[in-house]
Amino acid sequence: MQSIERAFGLLETMADAGGMMGLSQLATSSGLPLPTIHRPVRTPVDLGYLRQEPSRQYVPGPRLIRLGESSSNMLSIWAKPHLAALVDELGESANLAMLDGDQIVYVAQVPSRHSMRMFTEVGRRVLPHCTAVGKAIPAELPEGQVRELLQRTGMPRHTDNTLTNPDDFAQQLVLAAKTGYAMDEGEQEIGVRCVAVNVPDVPTRLALSVSGPAERMSQELVERAVPLLTRAGKALSADLS
Repeated sequence: MQSIERAFGLLETMADAGGMMGLSQLATSSGLPLPTIHRPVRTPVDLGYLRQEPSRQYVPGPRLIRLGESSSNMLSIWAKPHLAALVDELGESANLAMLDGDQIVYVAQVPSRHSMRMFTEVGRRVLPHCTAVGKAIPAELPEGQVRELLQRTGMPRHTDNTLTNPDDFAQQLVLAAKTGYAMDEGEQEIGVRCVAVNVPDVPTRLALSVSGPAERMSQELVERAVPLLTRAGKALSADLS
């Protein structure tokens, strides 16, 4: 039982670090002595849940990826009622996204009933710096960890509004942590406005968002959306726990 606990603990440590680590890094991050972690790592490798690269670092194996895909499908099923309720209340598209490694991946959506609406393909991957969900999730992380992520991904410009400076992004995270929500002001796509909140107390880093054309996503709608998103996030968290 202890070996199983250690194996899953090490897998979670790797996931939090972006999905690739060496044994010495795993030992340091987990607080376990290096000789202790050999067996908990070796077993997942033998079973195909981890793979050792030529660099001797470990990455998720194909069987773990299959479990992850199944988990994402279940997340979508659990999230759909909460997203549908947001669409009923606010009239705009509602999304669930998660931090997967260094990227944001959209795992569920209920689209708006307007003929002009925001449609984000489930499974789409984007970088965190230009999305509301990509600000809501890192707002809960240590600043040093966020800056390391930005170093790895870069901050490419998508529109004139895209944040391309780590200091500006850090300020947005401070604001998101203070207010409880984050905004995308046409930073990924011109004419699109999005508001997002972090889903609390879940093992996977998740955020809910509502997005739509900027002319419909007024400040009044955003102020209505925040408490509804917060309530939906808590309800989804309770479902997942």
